Amino acid sequence: MGNVLVTGGAGYIGSHACKALSKAGFTPVSYDNLIYGHRWAVKWGPLELGDISDRQCLEKVIRKYKPQAVMHFAAYAFVGESVEDPGKYYRNNVVGSLTLLETMRDHRIDKIIFSSTCAVYGVPVKIPISEDHSQCPINPYGFSKFTVERMLEDFENAHGIRFVSLRYFNAAGADPEGEIGESHDPEPHLIPIILDVAVGKRDSLKVFGTDYETPDGTCIRDYIHVSDLADAHVLSLKYLQGGGESDIFNLGNGNGFSVREVVATARNVTGKQIFEVDWDRRPGDPSILVGGAEKTKQTLGWKAKYADLDTIVRTAWNWHIKSLGFRK
Repeated sequence: MGNVLVTGGAGYIGSHACKALSKAGFTPVSYDNLIYGHRWAVKWGPLELGDISDRQCLEKVIRKYKPQAVMHFAAYAFVGESVEDPGKYYRNNVVGSLTLLETMRDHRIDKIIFSSTCAVYGVPVKIPISEDHSQCPINPYGFSKFTVERMLEDFENAHGIRFVSLRYFNAAGADPEGEIGESHDPEPHLIPIILDVAVGKRDSLKVFGTDYETPDGTCIRDYIHVSDLADAHVLSLKYLQGGGESDIFNLGNGNGFSVREVVATARNVTGKQIFEVDWDRRPGDPSILVGGAEKTKQTLGWKAKYADLDTIVRTAWNWHIKSLGFRK
């Protein structure tokens, strides 16, 4: 069914999207600088080393593979780091995306699936968050994604590049078949940090804030399995191939789980003791982030296959144990 250029294809979500693309009959071409990606995660198509800001390298890869569409995952995504070093985020996430879009324009590639984030909403004024919620990002990471979404609209108006922007909530879990999974350094995500405590790589889990207006006082987040995210990207590509108009969709389960609930589930799944240490709130952490995905279901025909927390944690745990020998 043709080649698809996957920027950041060696990363956590990008590699799962490559597997989903391959299952659907496409050939994913991973384009990655391997700063956060991994060679071992590229299994379903070729890997081309390069940076999205490198116009010559991008053009060389595009001329070689002639992709019919782009899935764009290549971005820095650590909120705290974005506050400390905003230039890094605007340079890579915004300027790099601009280089990619201009290259697509010049090579007549007219379809792109963009990896966006619920961080574009900022602090929610209503729950669940729908796509028409006001956008007021509170950190440079969120602003960088917000800016690229606007760029996509402008490039469609000027150059006819149609897009789907997918606003993720909390990506979690791992490939149910155990072929790929999450591996970050440093690790920013709650579930793998909890699992590090379970295997003894960390002494305890810091619980940032225990006085939120939630049933147990800890933050509530919407966790969505990474394979469900990957499926949504393939459906978005098929939607554009079928003539669908550019659009924006949330990717969440519509259910939230607190930090304490995630820890309790991990104890049940792993059978391990997981020690917690109560800590101060982190600045800018909303008490509840839960997304509504009705529009995604109705328009794309998407439905989460791994929506329950136990399954999400169990797939993450299976991968965590398997990968201890080679994760770096």
